[in-house]
Amino acid sequence: MIAGTMMASREKKQRADLPTNGDSVRNGRARRRLSREELTPEAKERIFAAAAQVVGVYGYMNASMKRITQAARIAEGTFYLYFSSRQALFDELLPHVGAQMLRFVGDRVRGTENLYEMEERGFRAFFAFLKKEPGFFRILNEAESAAPDAHRAHFRMLGDNYLRALRRGVTRGEIRNFDDEELEAVAYMLMAARNYLHLRYVRDNPTANDIPEKVVQAYMKIVRDGLR
Repeated sequence: MIAGTMMASREKKQRADLPTNGDSVRNGRARRRLSREELTPEAKERIFAAAAQVVGVYGYMNASMKRITQAARIAEGTFYLYFSSRQALFDELLPHVGAQMLRFVGDRVRGTENLYEMEERGFRAFFAFLKKEPGFFRILNEAESAAPDAHRAHFRMLGDNYLRALRRGVTRGEIRNFDDEELEAVAYMLMAARNYLHLRYVRDNPTANDIPEKVVQAYMKIVRDGLR
């Protein structure tokens, strides 16, 4: 309780120290408004993490400012130092979480020798990420109506990333008989497969800790036999 009071006091002081109109004078020295680049990145990251947690549990509609700021352990005034509105946060949330997923998967496929090893590791890593971030699919699916710009940006980011990997496979001779337009279709097919396999084998199976091995092998048979 004491720590929370001290934090609120510090945040109140931070808001009080910010000039409201251009420069102000304090103790004989001009103070300027902080730019977004000068704000604390850790605090913004806390807001993103809190929003992901709250939206993952309650959905966008019920992800109130109060719930988000309480989960982030900040005052509401501090929130507005980083985002102009709750919707502005939602418009960045899914691409932010999607970028985290790409980094998570990227760490686990680093050092692979070929496209197929990379694809299997990436497939397993995707489900490991969902285990770590169980609210991801709610953030993703509800964004189509709650934050459509974020939804489109997310799929562009994932699709472009996947397409680059497939193009490398073509360059190395690991993929044959597909032109570039077909490769984009393949990327979206493989992305869709992950989503539906999660619904069938993980989300609706409370006893499942990981994607079943038989599912992994069936997926990889289709990938290997279909792309070579």
